[in-house]
Amino acid sequence: MANVSVYNIEGKEVGTIELSDAVFGVEVNEHLVHMAVVNQLANKRQGTQKAKTRSEVSGGGRKPWRQKGTGHARQGSTRAPQWTGGGVVFAPVPRDYSFKMNRKEKRAALKSALTAKVEENKFIVVDEIKLDEIKTKNFANILKNLEVSKALVVLEDGNTNAEISAKNIADVKTARANTINVYDVLKYNTVIATKAAVANIEEVYA
Repeated sequence: MANVSVYNIEGKEVGTIELSDAVFGVEVNEHLVHMAVVNQLANKRQGTQKAKTRSEVSGGGRKPWRQKGTGHARQGSTRAPQWTGGGVVFAPVPRDYSFKMNRKEKRAALKSALTAKVEENKFIVVDEIKLDEIKTKNFANILKNLEVSKALVVLEDGNTNAEISAKNIADVKTARANTINVYDVLKYNTVIATKAAVANIEEVYA
């Protein structure tokens, strides 16, 4: 089991915590991690782009000039792709880019991403993040004490003050144990989690 230091919101080390090998100590599967990121981004795509082919552009019904004898190349329509105002060759049409990943594959990818963060010493555990009021400055000070800028902060359920306080900070995102995903874990430089959130992650994904 990996031993990770536990810090308080002042940035001081207050103990250690053992992370479960079932979640934070797996063999990193780069292929599954890559597939999970592609899956998430593909599922977000709208797929609403559309352009007209030569058969859909209005006009061009009449042959522009006779076949032979003009000195021009033969043309059948003014809406062919080589003409200004013509159709598009292999025009994009609305389509669904999403594809399905098995639940086991998604879990394995997330565990791989979390394990990679632990191995890179970019997984910080905080004993608790409790704010008496909703104040962005207070949350920013916590990040400053931990010497972190671009971070994914995983909080336990019900920690509303911390969630709302972090909303206006650039390059910081909050999440709960059951909503974290591979893309966010990789996108942010550091993952910060409270002890309660770590317990929730191990409970959900072990």
